[in-house]
Amino acid sequence: MTRDGYVARWHGREYQASPDGDDVRLYQPEPDEGFTEVRPGRYVRVVPAVEVDDLAYVRTTCTWQGQPFIVLAEHEGWLRVEYTGGRWPVAEAMGLEAFDFGVYQGWAPATEVAGLGEQRV
Repeated sequence: MTRDGYVARWHGREYQASPDGDDVRLYQPEPDEGFTEVRPGRYVRVVPAVEVDDLAYVRTTCTWQGQPFIVLAEHEGWLRVEYTGGRWPVAEAMGLEAFDFGVYQGWAPATEVAGLGEQRV
């Protein structure tokens, strides 16, 4: 599973999360006490940030063709990747799309990607 976003540990369990000032929004796919359905399969509970044991940004990283990337999404055997090497000639040579100034993305076959792992920021 590809993760790119905040996670929070609250009452011994890890949740997808979103910081919101002095509060943290916790998300989960099933109903539970104190959680409100925001759309089918998505429930939220707002808790004070001081009650959260840990809040971190987690992203999935990998290498492709020997270069560093973060994984943004996956779809049918392909990974949407963003180059983190900071060298535009390399990104250009790899045929990556200029998504924004200095930001290069592309689709990599999942079978060609190595070193998939999570990084906590």
